[in-house]
Amino acid sequence: MEGVRFLLCGDCALTVEFGNEISSEINSRVKWLFDSLCRKPVKGVRECVPTFRSLAVYYDPCVISFDKLERKIKKRLDGMSDTAAQSARVIKIPVCYCEQFGEDLAFVAKHAGMSTDEVIRLHSGTDYLIYMLGFLPGFAYLGGLDKRLVTPRLESPRTLIPQGSVGIGGEQTGIYPIASPGGWQLIGRTPVRPYDAKRQPPILYNAGDYIRFVPISLEEYSRIEALVKNGEYECEWEELRGECV
Repeated sequence: MEGVRFLLCGDCALTVEFGNEISSEINSRVKWLFDSLCRKPVKGVRECVPTFRSLAVYYDPCVISFDKLERKIKKRLDGMSDTAAQSARVIKIPVCYCEQFGEDLAFVAKHAGMSTDEVIRLHSGTDYLIYMLGFLPGFAYLGGLDKRLVTPRLESPRTLIPQGSVGIGGEQTGIYPIASPGGWQLIGRTPVRPYDAKRQPPILYNAGDYIRFVPISLEEYSRIEALVKNGEYECEWEELRGECV
């Protein structure tokens, strides 16, 4: 396939690089190959890790060589279907955009020159593509933030951000799946746990899925939080097709 590079990464990994930019088209090719290798595994391949623009393929060199694996993947890519026709899932994540949880919401609104209600409307009015997972278990790198909401990160990162916090950092938005340090502007919080080690699977979503933030009240937050603690809450899913993907 034109423009695809195969890179040797040590003695047990191969990286298939589809481009040198962040774009949904390139990412859809990464997802296609990832799904293909999951559905029909190549003997000797141990794990595949998708990123914004490439797929890392870890293999057992005692079972398959780099050259043989490269040939098999090239053959697989020859059968790549029209990525625009792929279907995808969108998960609806409830978020409480209130002062208690969104301590930087007012700053984001002031920086954007709009009201907090307009920030909430814009932030929750987009389906965000999950390009990749990383940084923390269940941390989704999302694409699609409205350019009017682009806000610089904090000059001094916080030492502890609560689990479920939703923030904006530069051109990205996302959810902190576990409590951790961080420098993003916090605009809300979800009672849902994107990552739960006791749950199967532990991560709610995958690269290639979409996230839709759904505004909820503080009362609804408390209700859902109680359901989550009892293992009685499930997020809603919706299928996306065609040009939405």
